[in-house]
Amino acid sequence: MKGMALLLALLLMCSALSALDLDDLVGRERAAALLGGEKPVLAQFGNNSTAGLIPNNNILRTFLISIQSSLNPGIMVETLNIYPKPEGGRAWNEAERTALYNELLKLSSLTGIQYYSASRGSMRIFYESSFIVDGPSSRNRIPDPFYARPPGELTIYARQRDTTFGENNYQYNYFLYPGIMIFTQENLSTLTYGILPLISRNNLRSVVALIDANDHIVVYAASMARAASFSGIRERISNSFSNRAEAVFLWFTERADAVFK
Repeated sequence: MKGMALLLALLLMCSALSALDLDDLVGRERAAALLGGEKPVLAQFGNNSTAGLIPNNNILRTFLISIQSSLNPGIMVETLNIYPKPEGGRAWNEAERTALYNELLKLSSLTGIQYYSASRGSMRIFYESSFIVDGPSSRNRIPDPFYARPPGELTIYARQRDTTFGENNYQYNYFLYPGIMIFTQENLSTLTYGILPLISRNNLRSVVALIDANDHIVVYAASMARAASFSGIRERISNSFSNRAEAVFLWFTERADAVFK
């Protein structure tokens, strides 16, 4: 990630600091679909996946390409959502941006969120527990962090019990740029599906980007994984990734409501 610093700095110098409108970020047709309630999902398998739902943001695109290049994922699932700001019509101000950043650091608030389990045909608990720990392999719980002045880059560690993959430690990285926040999740231990070791350590990346679009916030998510084989369970994994992304979006809307409403 640090290898992208110079390129991202150059992109920032060439980017306008004012937020783009929704049409500019996703195109007029897709913007109309999103405003009409559609929530597009795109699942791709194989090692040559190309982001198809990514908004028009050079920082995010460079960021995603870098992860794809280093991970070489066998599956990528993208989702796209929008959050309407209640006041509408303007970019977030510094106080709102800082407040939203700190809300996203409250990983303990993920405890108890639910997602739709396609295999069970019902809602299911996503995280039975979620809390910050003081190191990549630690189980020592510490409070959710808070920053009066958010850093441009931040790494924290969390221990999370997932009803599908069990209890594992994860690394979260946060990146803050004008008009966009990005945070990622990376597994620090092998994720198992039942008795099947499915995704080895460091082979899962979940990326969530929040892009200011004046009267909306565009929420783009991409889950990518590299594994020995997904045969036989491709559809199940794809559904799981997309439904979990929807659960994270709903969690985000609660956090954003605390800032904008």
